[in-house]
Amino acid sequence: MTESNLNKKIKKIIKRMTVLEKAVILSGKNSWETHEIPALNIPSITFSDGPNGVRKQAGKGDHLGLNDSLPSTCFPTLATLANSWNTELSFEVGKALGQEAKALGVNVLLAPGLNIKRSPLCGRNFEYFSEDPYLSGKMAAAFVRGVQSQKVFACPKHFAVNNQENQRMAKNSVVDERALREIYLTAFEIAIKEGNAHCIMTSYNEVNGVYANENAHLLRDILRGEWKYKGMVVTDWGGSNDHISGVKAGSTVEMPCPGFDSARALLEGLKIGKIIEEEIDERVEELLHAIYHLTDFKNKEEKSTSPKLSKELINSHNELAGKVLEESIVLLKNKDNILPLKKETKVAVIGDFAILPRYQGAGSSKVNATKLESIKDVVYNYFPECTGIKRGYQRCSLVDVNNENEALKLAEKSDVLLYFFGLDESSEIEGMDRKTLGIPENQISLLNKLFMTNKPVVGILSAGSAVKMPWLDKCQGLIHTYLGGQNSAKAILKVLCGQINPSGKLNESYAKRYCDSPAASYWHAKGRDCEYKESIFVGYRYYDRAKKDLLFPFGFGLSYTEFEYSNLKISHDKVSFTLTNTGKYSGAEISQLYIGLSDSEIFRPLKELKGFSKVFLEAGQSKTVTIKLDDKAFRYWNSATSSWEIEEGYYQFYIGASVEDIRLSALYYVKGTSQTFPEKNPTLLPYYKAHIKKISDKSFNALMTRENGKGIVINKKHNHKKHRRKLDINDALSQMDKAQSVYARMFHRFLVNKMIKAQRNNNPDLNTLFIYNMPFRAMAKMSGGAIDMNMAHAILEVVNGNLFKGSFRLIKEHLKNHKKNKKVERLLKKRK
Repeated sequence: MTESNLNKKIKKIIKRMTVLEKAVILSGKNSWETHEIPALNIPSITFSDGPNGVRKQAGKGDHLGLNDSLPSTCFPTLATLANSWNTELSFEVGKALGQEAKALGVNVLLAPGLNIKRSPLCGRNFEYFSEDPYLSGKMAAAFVRGVQSQKVFACPKHFAVNNQENQRMAKNSVVDERALREIYLTAFEIAIKEGNAHCIMTSYNEVNGVYANENAHLLRDILRGEWKYKGMVVTDWGGSNDHISGVKAGSTVEMPCPGFDSARALLEGLKIGKIIEEEIDERVEELLHAIYHLTDFKNKEEKSTSPKLSKELINSHNELAGKVLEESIVLLKNKDNILPLKKETKVAVIGDFAILPRYQGAGSSKVNATKLESIKDVVYNYFPECTGIKRGYQRCSLVDVNNENEALKLAEKSDVLLYFFGLDESSEIEGMDRKTLGIPENQISLLNKLFMTNKPVVGILSAGSAVKMPWLDKCQGLIHTYLGGQNSAKAILKVLCGQINPSGKLNESYAKRYCDSPAASYWHAKGRDCEYKESIFVGYRYYDRAKKDLLFPFGFGLSYTEFEYSNLKISHDKVSFTLTNTGKYSGAEISQLYIGLSDSEIFRPLKELKGFSKVFLEAGQSKTVTIKLDDKAFRYWNSATSSWEIEEGYYQFYIGASVEDIRLSALYYVKGTSQTFPEKNPTLLPYYKAHIKKISDKSFNALMTRENGKGIVINKKHNHKKHRRKLDINDALSQMDKAQSVYARMFHRFLVNKMIKAQRNNNPDLNTLFIYNMPFRAMAKMSGGAIDMNMAHAILEVVNGNLFKGSFRLIKEHLKNHKKNKKVERLLKKRK
């Protein structure tokens, strides 16, 4: 069917729909499905997590997907995939996920995650590509194209400026327009324009005082206006605040299932003029377009309640998962070329991670893997002279002397010690940020003792994001696997024995200390507001300009071979150079293009990533590498003109093996478009010097005024230092420690104790964690209609100390809600 005929067909369907049907279809039927309208042959569509494996639930759905899910391939996490810098590989992963989603009856895959790694402490960094928007966007666009090649929609998330997990549903991200555009939206822009993403998920937080899902600047002005996006916008689960405002701003579907409360709100809004039917029709049209492209308006066939993947998919995708890690492992240290190891080396395998691998993150992305092998299962296939395997330490435990002694005895009869260690499952979790960059102390205790044996130690690090490494000198060799997916064991051993030459490079910077990171002074500020005072100076953009001494820079990764760069050539649309493998091993090199303008009218990083290429070369081979320049090569957001501009000047082009390891450079003149530049306010001098660690409120307010046209948006009505206060509907349940009701404070303590106990057992209680972080309004959005917004307000009244009045109101509103829901059900059944 042509697009023109489809538009006509959809408009005819909308004319036949009642206003109630239009209102109902714009919110979910249950945890994962939209409403169907059988009388009009409108089927439902099914959403599912996640970014590194399909989380199709087998039984009753829940938000985090923690009930049993159907087996699917657990690929390396997106942070791991990003270390490959291979967009073709990203496409293949997306395609495989699309194939599995289709086989399991999923229409929309809630992936990829595109939040920028503003802080290394974000608990969900393992799920995101990079600190750099260009790398994130390019990898995401390929991933999206892969998923959608299988007639499954990809859904990039979380739009936008959602960069921490603690109280993520009750935070206001305060960010200047230039940083918003250049850092936090660019990856989404690339995923939409180059990947043609058909669905976008909004984030939980406010952006400059307005919730993302009802933020007209984000959804109407930028997404649907400037980017010409025609697709569907879905809320994060429970992320809707005001459904009417969301629909008006451009949000299509509210998920998961608020019952009929949101539909009733839309109908009431129509009566009083808060919204007009044409605005509802726009959203319904977007949804119907999506449903047609996913289902051809054909109702789902009756399928088994437990669909399965074919053996062919299981086996081929398991191999692909291993290939991804082979290209993504980062060699961080190789003193005296200890790696690769010879097959006959007497290696000792030490560490709990070798027995029970840490191969994925925790939360809504957690996958029920189709297969899983540990190092213990396969090590003898690669090192037949292996002297043994010892646990050495217990996860989430204190130093275990008995386990340590067993590992040390094994070390005595070995030539090389392979030490498997990293962050445990409770260290990186959706819904909770990390407290430290450190590895658990019991693991470091054993590492120190292994070092004292005078046997060379090769560390195999498993962690989803950056860690500090005061212990680095204890390892003669170190590889970083990140979170490697279900087929990680063989990939790791292939790298260690030299069957695979590691080619991964870091997608993020590794600071020596957390306090060196640019957002450290502003991260987890008390109160509702998260002030992004560092502006555009995120990750290497700050470290490079401020000349900070790092543990490992952005883009860093060693190889068993060496590469030489030469013959740089620059033209208006491309850069080329010669790359030669001068070492003894075949291998792949990730060449990176950075561009900077030192003599600038605006404050800038020293240089920014504007292109990259991964090239495989045999030993002694040379190739000409060409990197094309796109429309993002020179642009900056000009607040004076509210548009993308190019500043005229001689730009420095850098070709390097990392942001610090620059091999070639040259100047190239670029004609500009800017006639007017942002005002140079003396108060903004710290930004021009990149002195952004202690930005004053005055300077930040001046920046917000210049870039956004108004000063800082602060929720001043909330005094978070006050011990007891009245909570509102958008406060999180985690703030009940300040509630006026003693029962609310007791419930808060119950939740805290429950989470602490779960963490001690290294089995994070993610449902409790979600409840702890959610605002009171989310009760009405997550209960399947059992609680409406009036009931949520009644519960809040109890929390605020009015026990009897609130309880009476709760009972009254419960009866009214039940009656209203039954009325809507009867009206919908009449249509059938």
